[in-house]
Amino acid sequence: MGNEAVLMPFITSANIACGFHAGDEVIMESTVELCIRHQVNIGAHPSFPDRENFGRKNMNLLPGEVEEMVATQILALRKICEDQDVRLNHVKPHGALYNMAACDSELATAIAKAVYLIDAELILVGLSGSMMHRAAMAKGLSFFHEVFADRSYRKDGTLTPRSEPGAVLQSPTDAADQAFRLATGSGILAEGQLIFPKADTICIHGDGPDALAFAKAINDRLSTHSL
Repeated sequence: MGNEAVLMPFITSANIACGFHAGDEVIMESTVELCIRHQVNIGAHPSFPDRENFGRKNMNLLPGEVEEMVATQILALRKICEDQDVRLNHVKPHGALYNMAACDSELATAIAKAVYLIDAELILVGLSGSMMHRAAMAKGLSFFHEVFADRSYRKDGTLTPRSEPGAVLQSPTDAADQAFRLATGSGILAEGQLIFPKADTICIHGDGPDALAFAKAINDRLSTHSL
């Protein structure tokens, strides 16, 4: 999105698009260089082949197709990491693939299988408490339960679809407050109900118009409280 360099000082991990929904080899190389410079963990961000909709359109693919698609993207970024003598740290599916796999065991299993076959030491990142966690555990993969600072939730712990009002938080302050509550286990309101998703890692989206303001606000709030 062109703002990778300014965001790097405020994050600890980066999910790098692998060409299917955004990015290309040149962008992947430059982003890996930035991660190395700022000591940011590097993650592959595989998606459906959907550049037109930034990977946010649901697609119905067979599990075998998903496994191959995910593996192709992970391997593309891993090669760049190897060329720059740095280790790929994790894999986090993107967009529609991420949300579908959170609820679809076959899809989640296909993703976990791709990760496992490439490198069983990679961390799989997925929606907190979702099918992705079960699939990772079945393969013996390390799993990070992910929560979102800049998205609203449903009471079942899934994200509010972007097609619905209020799905994306508009205020950096509100996002920082939500990040703090998630990080401390204080719970957040979802459809009027308090939920307590497990949080190993907190996501913010780098493609929003105010991504830098969000990153600064969240980093400041968590850093102030030594989290």
